[in-house]
Parts: sequence; structure tokens; C-alpha cells
Amino acid sequence: MLRDADIRDDLCDMLEEKYGKVRFFEEFVMGKSRADIVVVTPDFMVGVEIKSDADSYVRLERQVKDYSRFYDYNILVVGASHGNSAPDHVPPFWGIITVEETGKGLDFYVLREPIKSPKLRLTNQMGFLWKSELAVIQKDNGLHKYPGKSKMFIKHYLMDNVDNDELKLMMLDRLFNRDYSIYRDKEQTDED
Repeated sequence: MLRDADIRDDLCDMLEEKYGKVRFFEEFVMGKSRADIVVVTPDFMVGVEIKSDADSYVRLERQVKDYSRFYDYNILVVGASHGNSAPDHVPPFWGIITVEETGKGLDFYVLREPIKSPKLRLTNQMGFLWKSELAVIQKDNGLHKYPGKSKMFIKHYLMDNVDNDELKLMMLDRLFNRDYSIYRDKEQTDED
């Protein structure tokens, strides 16, 4: 019986081969759900929900709503025991990949390719950015800083003042190049 942890590494290898230049985020919070894996490419984001043989579909309905609003493309990855029932649990624009264990390792089969989510909203994706990342985009576009304003205000300010197709690429670039070391470095400075 395959479990989530048994699938992740090989799945990431397969997704990297499929999409090329990628950055992965795991357990990424969006809405009221948490994405198992998020694939960030220079052009789009893919949300990946894993339902291993040990999992059930109990939370999937809520997860589908959130994933569909936040990611360009969405994929349900299921263990072989869920292969036949998976299409009944996700909308037609979701991709489905089945995975099973073979004598040579894991075998991934693309049952259905994902189609761009019709429920996606750029405003939702912009919420993934930290306030400091939004500030970089403001600066790069020569916009006013508004240091005392909320993240929500800044997000909408950017969407009102930058071409949304260009803004999306800037947002993806910020996520792709996200640097967590600034927090590590800050912690070390605070401890000194």
C-alpha cells in the first residue's frame, strides 16, 4: 500500500521532467486548505493533491474549491486503489495521475491532462506573495511604496496599475526566486 511519503520524491522528479524549470513548495496554504505540492514555473502554477492508497476523499471537495481558485492547473495524484473513482471526485479541468508500485519502482500514468482552471483569480495568487515581495514589484514598476498600507491594499494597487499578464509573470518570478534565508539570517542577528 503506497502512502503519500512514498510517492512525493518520485512524483517531483516526474513533474520536473514534465515541466522543465520548476520550483516546488510543499504543504502550501491556500484558502482553507493546504496543497500537498505546488509547482511554480516561469509561466504558471500547478497545484498537486495526493490521495494515496491510505487516504480517503473526505476533504477533497473543499480542497478542489480552493485549488481551483488559486492554481492555473490542478492535478489529483491517486494510488491504484483510487484510479477508477478519481474522475468522479474532481472537475473535468483537473488532471489525474495514477501511481502504482512495480518491481522497478513507481509507475506514473497520466489518466487525464489538466486544463487551465476557469475559477482561477490573479488576486488569489497575488496573496501568496509576502509584503516585501510585493514591495519589490512596486519598486520595479516605479509605483508609490505605501509602506503603511495593508497587503490587500498593495495587491489591488498593483493589479490596478500594472498590466495583469505582466504582473502575473512578475509574481511567478518572485515566488520562483523566494529566499527563505532572510529569516534565518534575521534569527541569527536577533540571537547575537
